[in-house]
Amino acid sequence: MNERRKFITLLAGAAAAWPLAARAQQTAMPVVGFLITASPSQFADRIAPFREGLRKEEFVQDRNVAFEFRWLEGQGYGQMQQLAAELVARRVDVIVAGGGAAAAAKAATSTIPILGLSGGDPVKAGLVASLNRPDANLTGVVLFSFSLGPKRFELLRESVPGAKLIAVLANSSNPDPETKADTEGVEAAAHAVGQQILILNASSERDVDAAFATMVQQGAGALLVMADPFLNNRREQIIALAARHAIPAIYEWREHAQVGGLMSYGSSLTDAYRQLGGYAGRILKGAKPADLPFMRAVKIELVLNLRTAKTIGLIFPITLLGRADEVIE
Repeated sequence: MNERRKFITLLAGAAAAWPLAARAQQTAMPVVGFLITASPSQFADRIAPFREGLRKEEFVQDRNVAFEFRWLEGQGYGQMQQLAAELVARRVDVIVAGGGAAAAAKAATSTIPILGLSGGDPVKAGLVASLNRPDANLTGVVLFSFSLGPKRFELLRESVPGAKLIAVLANSSNPDPETKADTEGVEAAAHAVGQQILILNASSERDVDAAFATMVQQGAGALLVMADPFLNNRREQIIALAARHAIPAIYEWREHAQVGGLMSYGSSLTDAYRQLGGYAGRILKGAKPADLPFMRAVKIELVLNLRTAKTIGLIFPITLLGRADEVIE
């Protein structure tokens, strides 16, 4: 009888403990880690579409998924590796690596799923074996940022046909080989039409100031800002300097034109982060990155800022205004 009572007591204790354990397991939310080269203020308009993509997979922030952020905020590329290591140590369930941070995330872990936002070709960069079947712990969205330099050059010349010298602001410290190829593409495009250009490199705030001093001294009539995470992160500084010296400039993202840049031409970050949010939800449900093909950003936007044009005394050609996806008045 005593043995029977012991068994019943043990069984009752286990039955009472099971719901507690189950509830504890249910309340443990998965964590999405963000490795972002931009600042929190610059990223604010990208997190909303990411949440939208997650919601379509039935995940809502702070209800059944948590977010953990690491911000590069203009620091050197070497700092990304430390920030990636912090997210790995945090044991997040998936890492969203934006603005050139995918390589640092992949170097930090071969097991945690990574969603990368790639400006160039992830295959050429050695990040994955194939876009259709990545065969690794990394997938994401390809933006084609590092192939649009020549097109931005063409749009800038169309907007400022009288510019005898066009400055090109680049970042030679960017380790991605496609950034160099994009700059070389601009050089080739300039040579083909006989346009004189001045390539200036900047990888720090001081470099940006020095580059503008050189532009003014050399009499540059327009500026092409190359696709680069650091240069994107310094957008307020660059836009302010371009306005101060009345230099017409073209940038990569719509956000540049929205905060005072003259014009932008590039993929839609809103669409890209919505796509990443959907993939994050699928991974949290058990999908493997190797089975999720890289998505391609299909929407490329031309945005013109008429207020800025008026301020610097520029009139956009009617043909360009007619092709614009958005005109800010």
